[in-house]
Amino acid sequence: MKHVIDIALTPFEASSPELIVAHALHQAGISEDSLTSHTILKRSIDARGKNPKIMVSIALYVDEQAPNIPPIAKGFRDVTSGKRIIIIGAGPAGYFAGLECLLHGLKPVIIERGKDARARRRDLRAIQQFGIVNPHSNYCFGEGGAGTYSDGKLWTNSKKRGDINKVLQLLVEHGAHERILIDTHGHIGSNKLPGIIQNIRATIEKYGGEVHFDSWVTRFIINGDRMIGVACENGSEFMGDAVILATGHSARDIFTTLLDAGIHIESKPFAIGVRAEHPQEYIDEIRYKQSPRDSLLPASSYKLVEQVKGRGVFSFCMCPGGLIVPAATSPGEIVVNGMSMSRRDSPFANSGIVVAIEQVDLKEYDSYGALAGMRLQSEIEQAVFASGDGSQQAPAQRLQDFLSGTISTSLPKSSYIPGLFSHDISSLFPKSLAERLRMGFKAFERSMRGYIHPEAIIVATESRTSSPVRIPRDPASREHVQIKGLFPCGEGAGYAGGIVSAAMDGQNTVKAIAMKLGVNA
Repeated sequence: MKHVIDIALTPFEASSPELIVAHALHQAGISEDSLTSHTILKRSIDARGKNPKIMVSIALYVDEQAPNIPPIAKGFRDVTSGKRIIIIGAGPAGYFAGLECLLHGLKPVIIERGKDARARRRDLRAIQQFGIVNPHSNYCFGEGGAGTYSDGKLWTNSKKRGDINKVLQLLVEHGAHERILIDTHGHIGSNKLPGIIQNIRATIEKYGGEVHFDSWVTRFIINGDRMIGVACENGSEFMGDAVILATGHSARDIFTTLLDAGIHIESKPFAIGVRAEHPQEYIDEIRYKQSPRDSLLPASSYKLVEQVKGRGVFSFCMCPGGLIVPAATSPGEIVVNGMSMSRRDSPFANSGIVVAIEQVDLKEYDSYGALAGMRLQSEIEQAVFASGDGSQQAPAQRLQDFLSGTISTSLPKSSYIPGLFSHDISSLFPKSLAERLRMGFKAFERSMRGYIHPEAIIVATESRTSSPVRIPRDPASREHVQIKGLFPCGEGAGYAGGIVSAAMDGQNTVKAIAMKLGVNA
């Protein structure tokens, strides 16, 4: 018989597997002798009270064993001779689409404009230390996409997208720690993800799939109303039975290429703002009500949402114990993002704080049509770059000074390696956006007392929260509404927002293609 027990434990109790089982048995009234097996189902932190508690859900089995879940990889097939599925982009959507192909007997041919994870590191060093931006290999482009260097946060608000556990299990089978299967807000860490990503590539190639780096798609090959392949800047052409477009939200040239080919795309809401950085110990003090925090507790995080003058102002991609990194994809722009290593042991906490941008906010960009939002993004990023010295140094301001309208005379230490310089952040944004940011921060202070800390800073600009474009597709077939054989997918197409949701969208897109091609799993 299976008994599911929910227990609240101290961090010390939760650190001991023996104590977890003992507390669960006591609460359930089950003797230790009658227990035949157990499985921890979920683990989360409840920091609402005076002392943080670890909430554990555990399944106790009496007179039976916990079910044995077979590896997903057991279902992979040799796809050397399978129907060819061209996948543009080697990010979460693209790679998980590739793995899904192996379950359906389809041959994934993945085309990535950037470099493999190992070679990509040199270009990250170049932008961090020398301000050199490689437009094809950076924090957004390259093997694993932006997800490789965004902490590896593994949660999604939507349970309807697909099988979350399937995504997590595949990550574990390729090297991630098993704790991601039970942690409510699991993460892997930007130091661990590259190895996992390379393992996924090895699996795809082992079963007959292909991965091509340094292959920038510049033309779509269309026969009538059907896409049959793509051509790359290096002269390569790839033909297939379907084309999955999974390029991520920063591949702006793809949007232009689609329009040039007469392929319909649409403008969609997105968000722009700044990245806020605090001392991690201070966030711990607010959230855990203790300083220093218990060594058995992870670096604390927060999630904040407010409505300001009809627009959402919210935290995004919060990185406890993390770093701010330069995420520009072209020379002449400043873009920042956040990441954390697996141990989340940086002395800083950072989060994007952004304002929702709706279609009505883009009236002066109407002449750009579907690219209106992209134009606003680009103008702000270029203005931020122009405010500096031509390097990847970013403008920053103490949060208190931003709210009072004064330029900071000094800036505290920061995790941002290229460096910061003092600037009036509000001057870099449209007036309405800056005003909503100010009002949002003041509202955050009311819901998270102490958030406006003397050492808190904001850094511009956080502008790549999601795609400003949607590539419309049929809800059932997932095929483009105009061009047959084209399957828009993931964040860049406007259908996902993070590693897990992008991965599930990739999986679901392949399932739809398999059904259309008459291929059974």
